[in-house]
Amino acid sequence: MAQPGPQSGPQPGSQPGALQPLLPADPSTIAGYRLLGRLGAGGMGVVYLGRTDSGELAAVKVTHADQADQADFRARFRREVEAARRVVSPWAVPVTGADPDAPEPWMATAFVPGPSLGEAVRAHGPLPERSVRILGSAVARALAAVHAAGIVHRDVKPGNILLAVDGPRLIDFGIARAADETALTSADMVVGTPGFLAPEQAEARAADIGPAADVFALGCLLAFATTGRPPFGSGALDALLYRTVHDEPDLAGVPEPLLDLVRQCLAKEPAVRPTARSIAERLTEDTPGAPADWLPAPVVATIAARSAAMLALPDIDATAPGIDPAAPPKPSRRGFLLLGAGAAVLAAGGGAYALVDSRRDDTKGDGKAPAPKRRNTWAVGLLADLSGPAKEIGRAQERGARLAVERFNAAHKGKPFTLELKVSDDRGDSAGALAAARRLTSDPSVVAVLGPTSDDTGIAALPAFEEADVPLLTVSAGYNLFTMRGAAGPPNTTVLRAIPNHLLAGTYLAWSATLLPQIRRPGVLEERTDDQYSWQYTRGVRFGFQQAGIKPHFRVVPGRATDYRRIIGEMLDAGIDAYVHCGVRSTAVLAARAMQQLGFTGPRFAGQHVFGSEFLKEAGSAAEGWFVCAPVTDPVQRAADTQQKPEHRKLTQDFLDAHRKRYGTTPAFYTGESFDVVNLVTSWLSTSAARGPLTRKGLWEALRKQKYTGAMGGYEFGERGELTGVGTFLFGVQKGAYKYLGAAPPQPNKPKKA
Repeated sequence: MAQPGPQSGPQPGSQPGALQPLLPADPSTIAGYRLLGRLGAGGMGVVYLGRTDSGELAAVKVTHADQADQADFRARFRREVEAARRVVSPWAVPVTGADPDAPEPWMATAFVPGPSLGEAVRAHGPLPERSVRILGSAVARALAAVHAAGIVHRDVKPGNILLAVDGPRLIDFGIARAADETALTSADMVVGTPGFLAPEQAEARAADIGPAADVFALGCLLAFATTGRPPFGSGALDALLYRTVHDEPDLAGVPEPLLDLVRQCLAKEPAVRPTARSIAERLTEDTPGAPADWLPAPVVATIAARSAAMLALPDIDATAPGIDPAAPPKPSRRGFLLLGAGAAVLAAGGGAYALVDSRRDDTKGDGKAPAPKRRNTWAVGLLADLSGPAKEIGRAQERGARLAVERFNAAHKGKPFTLELKVSDDRGDSAGALAAARRLTSDPSVVAVLGPTSDDTGIAALPAFEEADVPLLTVSAGYNLFTMRGAAGPPNTTVLRAIPNHLLAGTYLAWSATLLPQIRRPGVLEERTDDQYSWQYTRGVRFGFQQAGIKPHFRVVPGRATDYRRIIGEMLDAGIDAYVHCGVRSTAVLAARAMQQLGFTGPRFAGQHVFGSEFLKEAGSAAEGWFVCAPVTDPVQRAADTQQKPEHRKLTQDFLDAHRKRYGTTPAFYTGESFDVVNLVTSWLSTSAARGPLTRKGLWEALRKQKYTGAMGGYEFGERGELTGVGTFLFGVQKGAYKYLGAAPPQPNKPKKA
């Protein structure tokens, strides 16, 4: 690639503070380029900032030797470099040098010190209409030159547009293709950046990916530049792909004079889109004045500051080909954390963790260390939102986990070890979730963790658990990719999900709706406040109704929409006889109030992210009559349910009694499920302790194979760590409270044919 985008490291246009120093093993020069530092690095290679003897700066990408050893890599790389050199445009960053035959193939492109379009919009907001016109005209002209050279860019996105005072520059024009082509030749591999790719790319229709795909991406780019957000939202990769293919773009806020052109660029069919050349001509004709002052003053100031800083970069000393083997290694942060708490040493025999006090020398006179002592205290961790937006759920989870640990210790007095609960509050903030998770995973006493409370914090925290090989068990995070990994990646061996994923939950909600035979045309609203939840839930609802032979009316609205009286009114005009809300609580409240005002009394359904006491409080009387599906059950009603086996009812009643004795109240939703999941872990611990030292190694697989029956029901997991069975329960709102109606049906109730 020419210069690294945001997915591959710091931008070439980043502030000089983002320039990383060279490592000891890095070269100091490459083919006449004096290397000043690292701009970015990834699995394919490293991008350096280089300077020629004449003072010109360049982005120099060096490909790892192992990539160069792949079959046909050099030939493909050479063809791509030659093609890129044929691109002649003032708005495309040119290749200034390359050597495909070097031991580590390299390529250099002219360096642009300005920020990327993505950086500028994030820092200063959307661009004015005139700026966007000039931007679009220049990028379209660059794409026209790329297409004329027989190249399809395939990755036109905000990170690949650099801003300079005299106009924008397109980077990465087809060069990334050479580095990634081994993977991209797969027939089912998606090429490009989700959110800025065409439907034919999203569906991996390789034969259909041509210049029109770049035009679609240009339409996404123009929408982003004018509104500050991608037209197909954000969130999970598969959500973006689905919306790109099936949904209409969100173009609210695009200036009216640009709206028609952007819509034409975003046509689903490639043949309907305009050419890059015609777009350039159209925008040029409509853009008065010269481009010299084309950017807002704050962006120009950023460019000026970065240019001055780059000119002031000093020379560097030549680097050595390796690291001095005599130099003592610096302690890593992970090593520091472990030493600070007493290091955990992984014993060679069986992989069992044993605690060794690093503050004293226990070496025997013969130089051999004594056998490690068996730990007498272990811990279950809790990663939860205890003080943020989902604190109602997080605090319920803490009570359930704490009760389970206390009951374990009470029942195992005098046994080889005691159990602790170690809690880390992520505050519902994805920015701090990884650090919160590592407070638990860096503790060698923690064998497994209950959590997270929400999808977003779970996504951010997951790397900590994968790195430390600590099992993560969740009773409230339904994001599908926690357990469902792509075919190209390694399988999940970290997460056990004790609830159905959002896709399945949406399906079960639709099947619950089919229990009402009068429903023939339900209205399904997907609102994008929480993209990864709403699209998955909508997709599951779509599948569920399809299985029942019911054709719903679908509507998609942006998360910022507030005029729900108009939105619901339009859905009612379309003839809906029921309503399904695939979105969050705040917008469900708006929808409930709108339907109450409009007099709609048909069945109304919502899912997990609406369920909770806040919906009842905020919606008030408008919540009456709603049906809500959630991955929790009511322990009071379960204990009284005569259809349950007596021994199972006793488990539930024992939990209720213990909770009331410990906390003085009836347990809140999610408390019982948390109690059960921690008990699943402790049951394994108590069994394994009798066989020898406890270990994290293989724990996920051991827990996955457990078949456990607890206070709230049975738990059994599939090969990927997914809960088997339905695991979804239906509640109705009656007299301002949730009334438990039973488990969701495992199949649709198909209407009988007349």
